[in-house]
Amino acid sequence: ELNLYPNLTVRECLEYLGELSGVPRKECRERIDEYLEKTSLAEHQKKKMRQLSGGMKRRVGLIQALLNEPDFLIVDEPTTGLDPEERIRIRNLLVDFSKNRTVLFSTHVVEDLAAACSRLAVMKKGEFLYTGEVSELLQMAKGHIWVGTVKNEEEARMWEQTCHITSKQYTESGLRVKIISGEKPGPGCVQPEITLEDAYMYLMNREAKN
Repeated sequence: ELNLYPNLTVRECLEYLGELSGVPRKECRERIDEYLEKTSLAEHQKKKMRQLSGGMKRRVGLIQALLNEPDFLIVDEPTTGLDPEERIRIRNLLVDFSKNRTVLFSTHVVEDLAAACSRLAVMKKGEFLYTGEVSELLQMAKGHIWVGTVKNEEEARMWEQTCHITSKQYTESGLRVKIISGEKPGPGCVQPEITLEDAYMYLMNREAKN
């Protein structure tokens, strides 16, 4: 929809779309000012829509969706194309907006979910693998995530014969690997604090085995 107004400035476009949505003019302008600041677009508000990058257009689109303050908001990959600092701003904006509303946040970025959501649903090929509290999913993975250190890739491949390795990282003491296993995979392995990414990898690995 934003591509229909390439010659309007960011502010002109938002004011026009706010008017179409029935937002009173004074409230619309106040909200535009607020959201332009929160999305770091205030300094770009006089630019034509056709001059914006893809990431900027996504932020303008998000502001458009927020203008009439819906009770139920669906956002699809809102942080795609944004740098880390902007991603944090958008996540914080959505968290603040959701205090008295429901925001359905669709994304492949697990970090965004961990920072912004209390409940989640995991889908694969149109079917739900999990729905519920984030804390419950973390609890499901507890006891199945291990961290160990090996000397080299050859030793890591030996573990891969019986376990699923989700990450490898070189450190001063050797190759640090994160493993999914129902049992302790080897001497020196310990159970780390579970992250949402760990829990997601555990869920997908369990599904692959079924």
